[in-house]
This record gives sequence, C-alpha cells and structure tokens, in this order.
Amino acid sequence: MKLILITGATSGIGLACAKKFAADGNNLILTGRRVDRLEEISTLLQKEFAVNVKTIQMDVRDKETVFSSLAALSGEWSKIDILINNAGLAVGLETIQDGETDDWERMIDTNVKGLLYVTRAILPGMVKRKSGHVINIGSIAGKEVYPNGNVYCGTKFAVDALTRAIRIDTVQAGIKVTQIAPGAVETEFSIVRFKGDKEKADNVYKGFEPLRPEDVANSVFYVTTLPPHVNINDLLIMPTAQASATVLYKKV
Repeated sequence: MKLILITGATSGIGLACAKKFAADGNNLILTGRRVDRLEEISTLLQKEFAVNVKTIQMDVRDKETVFSSLAALSGEWSKIDILINNAGLAVGLETIQDGETDDWERMIDTNVKGLLYVTRAILPGMVKRKSGHVINIGSIAGKEVYPNGNVYCGTKFAVDALTRAIRIDTVQAGIKVTQIAPGAVETEFSIVRFKGDKEKADNVYKGFEPLRPEDVANSVFYVTTLPPHVNINDLLIMPTAQASATVLYKKV
C-alpha cells in the first residue's frame, strides 16, 4: 500500500488516476479547486475500494495555500510515495499577436509555477526518506509546437525540461521521476481551452478515437509498478489515429 498525492483530481486524467490507484488499494491525497467534487469523489472511492482518502481544496497557482496546506500534513499523511502533478490547462487558441495576456498568465501560473510549488513542498520529504516517485503530466505540446499553441506549448516544454531537471537533481537520493506526455485525450481540456464553447470542443475529437483519461491513468500506474532499479524517464502516448501534434487521421 502506498500514499499517492494527485493534483487536479476532480476530473479527467487526475480522477482516472485516483480511481486506478484506489482500485489497487492505495491511500490518496486529492487536491482540486472544486470542494463539492472532492467530497463526492472521496466518498465514492472510500466506499468502493475501502481506502483512506484525504482531500485538500487548493488552486496550485496560490503559492501560500499550496505550501501551508501541504506543510499541515502530518504523520503517515506526510509520507507521500508518489506525487502526480496533473493540474494543468490550455486557455485560448490565438496567435501571439492576438493573445490574451490573462490567458497566458493563467497557463504559466498553473502549468509551470503550480507544478513547481507542489513539487517543492513534497520533494524534500522524499529526498530525506530516499524514496519516492514524481510523475509530471506533460503533453505532445511539450515535444512539438503547433499553430496557435504558442504559450501553452511553452509551458509544456517547461514541464519537459523541469522533469529532466528534477531527475538530475534527485538521482543521488534514488527518487524516480517520470513525464507522461499524452496526445489527444478527451477530457474537459478542450472545454476549458474554448472557454466553455462545447460545440468547438466536441469538434476537436470528431472523426477519430482519442485517448481516454483511463488510458493515461493506466500508463501512469504502469510506471509505478516497475522494479526499484527501473525508471521510465519519458513516455509519449498517442491515439492510434494521431501520428504527431498536427497529423491526425479523421474519418469524416
């Protein structure tokens, strides 16, 4: 039995990871902004899988809340075995010259600074115990820049670089560090990117079968099951119909 901390656990990949690890009998710390969803998910998982679940309402952009909330963890709840940095988003799909700076800041604050805040709060304990696994949810957007992806791609390139940096900085402590970089996954991602426009969001996934959150969660779970001497540094997972960030075979 391990203790797993998952950010952005109220939907999509984060929720799928919570279910996958709970089904394996692991205890969970789930964070997110929507307290009602956290409570609902916590009740469901504890009832269905008989695991212990602690919830923390927080926005990873809020540095003070992140550090104070995670510092308040005590006893066995402070001994986190696996950190899944899942919280992230894309907002807008404009060119740089037409971009909304508020959208840029929201992406940078969530995808980069939020990941750093949570990692900084949790990693010292792992290093002290010489045990732990940090998993960052990246993206194909962190491998290839695509039209109008600009700032979002920049944040995911940062996740790619930070994952490598964490791996280097913690290798002597025996910490495992992995990036899981999905291609097209059908979650709330496109709804957020198009600011609630469901028609535009639905069109993203028409004509092909995208990844499901469970597909990514299965990959996350897999990398945590390997022997102590084996670390998956980077795993790029795509739908069969997607060959690159911009090459998709759609049956329309």
